[in-house]
Amino acid sequence: MAAVPAVGGPLLALLSAGLWGSADFGGGLVSRRLPPVAVVAWSQSVGLLAVGVAALATGAYTAPTGWVLWSVMSGVVGTLALVAFYAALASGTMGVVSPIAALGAVVPVLIGLASGERPSALQVVGIVVALLGAAAASGPELGGAGRARPVVLAALAGVGFGLALTFIGRGAESSTLMTLVGMRATSVTGFVVLALVVRTVGGVRTRHLLPLAAIGVADAGANLTFGIASTMGLLSVTAVVASLYPVVTVLLARFVLSELLRPVQQAGVVAALGGVVLMSAG
Repeated sequence: MAAVPAVGGPLLALLSAGLWGSADFGGGLVSRRLPPVAVVAWSQSVGLLAVGVAALATGAYTAPTGWVLWSVMSGVVGTLALVAFYAALASGTMGVVSPIAALGAVVPVLIGLASGERPSALQVVGIVVALLGAAAASGPELGGAGRARPVVLAALAGVGFGLALTFIGRGAESSTLMTLVGMRATSVTGFVVLALVVRTVGGVRTRHLLPLAAIGVADAGANLTFGIASTMGLLSVTAVVASLYPVVTVLLARFVLSELLRPVQQAGVVAALGGVVLMSAG
């Protein structure tokens, strides 16, 4: 029976990567028409509704309150990171921005190791291969004018994402769902205050609501599956598997926007998936 969680954790983390990659692709596209802050605010509001209903339906709201502090911290850093990331996606090239942000997975890896986690040798190899694959999957090309701003934003987003993943994992030890409820409540409260101060809803119209809702549900689903996965194995491993979302973003850009995959990108996809296999087997 012990082997089931060992495999189930990485598989759930891989599902979260798929959901995050889809949400990021949609968020990047919508952020080219709307302010990134508005995209995050509205999608996070939908996410709060979704996880709130789930918490009520499952009785998760009765869980011990050990999740509260972690959820607030993840809400603050995760929201700031997402705004920076969507701004980077909107102003830069998805194939450059996404892998830079994904390398923020190094943060929970280092924190996990510092707190005593000891992945097996095979899992260590898998972590390295997966991180390299995630970076290569988009064939980063950092040269050219006007690249500095999206690259800096992506790097800041990566650090924020790494911290948020760590906080979600810690909060999930008490309650995954309530950690997400607190996380979304924190971010939505901040956006409501901001909207009242600036007296605008970010130019959002009725036609924007469906894509924003889809982004919010996908992002909330990714957080939920990651939170569950983090309770089934090492955080250092789970975070790296979840950080493979650039592969999904690249593939969506290929098939939806007809962007061609370079040879280095194709190799990156194979390496990233191979790293997942190694981590699961370990």
